[in-house]
Amino acid sequence: MPNILILGAGRVGTSVAEQLVRENYNVTIVDENPVNLQPLADKLDLRTLVGHAANPLVLANAGAADADLLLAVTPSDELNMVACKMAQTLFNVPTRLGRIRDHDLLARTELFRPDCFAIDHIITPAQIVTDLLKRLIETPEALQVLDFAEGQAKMVVVRVEPGAAMDGKDLATLPIYLAKTDCRIVSIYRRNQRISPDGHIVLSAGDEVFFLAASKDIRAVMQQLRATERTINRITLCGGGNVGYRLAHALQNDYQIKIIEINRERAQWLAEHLPQCLILHGEATDENLLENEQIDRCDLFLALTSDDEDNIMSSLLAKQMGARKVVAIINRSRYVDLLQGGKIDVAISPAQATIGSLLAHVRQGDIVAVHSLRRGEAEAIELIAHGDRNNSRVVGRKIEEINLPQGANIAAIIRGDEVLMAHHDTEISNEDHVIVFMDNKRHIRAIEQLFAVKIGFF
Repeated sequence: MPNILILGAGRVGTSVAEQLVRENYNVTIVDENPVNLQPLADKLDLRTLVGHAANPLVLANAGAADADLLLAVTPSDELNMVACKMAQTLFNVPTRLGRIRDHDLLARTELFRPDCFAIDHIITPAQIVTDLLKRLIETPEALQVLDFAEGQAKMVVVRVEPGAAMDGKDLATLPIYLAKTDCRIVSIYRRNQRISPDGHIVLSAGDEVFFLAASKDIRAVMQQLRATERTINRITLCGGGNVGYRLAHALQNDYQIKIIEINRERAQWLAEHLPQCLILHGEATDENLLENEQIDRCDLFLALTSDDEDNIMSSLLAKQMGARKVVAIINRSRYVDLLQGGKIDVAISPAQATIGSLLAHVRQGDIVAVHSLRRGEAEAIELIAHGDRNNSRVVGRKIEEINLPQGANIAAIIRGDEVLMAHHDTEISNEDHVIVFMDNKRHIRAIEQLFAVKIGFF
């Protein structure tokens, strides 16, 4: 079992540690503050160590010499860089991931080469969350949108709307509505209980449907699950921090953007760097401010500050005052479970969103992408199949021949530029990108073994 060394017990480090321990990895986590480590030591089967992340003795005591992967996610970019370099030079750690947030550092890619700070993969949570939000905005009625094969295919989570074409219809009728468009329903959740999709299942308003299709076909499928199609034009952002700025910068040419920022100096900076956005200095929980800015005409309100309570309150207030859809960043995972799907349409955990990009490097096998779903309960992964029928359990076989664990199913195959929805007689070929959905992460080991190539192939 791989040994994982995590430096930094903040939100990201803690969330990743919890996930990896659940998957039976050997995890050691280091932090300077014992207060951050004690809760982890009390509830998880892992090793904790108090110390400085860039101290050679601390790294040695943490088992860096035996680590298969190092994840440096301390609050300091510079500390993460130095720790990765030490891990390479002193302990020969094979894979090193570092969190870097500073724009100026990220712009100098030469800093991260093996002969410099030796970071194999850069993790930027703010950019990951920004990309997630941008996909949601481009698909307005979705609860979650995931990209596969560099955007060729998408998995979308959508709630069935009363009066939709498929409301009250069984899944067997979906192909009739879609004509020549092909998609794959991989899961349905009704009142938080999973329903395995088959042709006899009748969809009801409120069901959360997980479907996968070629990107060009997403809109056609959405139209069958939603009664109305609404476009987004007016967007209000609460908070102009890293995520707020990145998102506004990416959207300002296509949408009407307002940013409410409580810090006057930051508001001034935003006004200078985002000339096409309207920057408002004030509190997003100020009812008069929201009323004056006609929040009732807002198509999308996003609460993006670092304060969970402010995000929750401003989102609830905006919704009550008429904002059509509200999305809030919530750092505490327990809050996400409580709020998702209520008055707050979409609640996003930055740590949970970041985990997928980390797990792709931790997992065994040729894994391109890992996406966490249902607040970490389910998972969708993109793997590359290698070999032939003699040395692979999947290549050269039809899907009906593959012994998948219960609750796991192959949703689609990307073969070059072609997106193929998976059917019982679809055959997997060498170098296919295979998208697998799992309703329970306990199945990941079985999936990894299933796609492993027998010794001798390489």
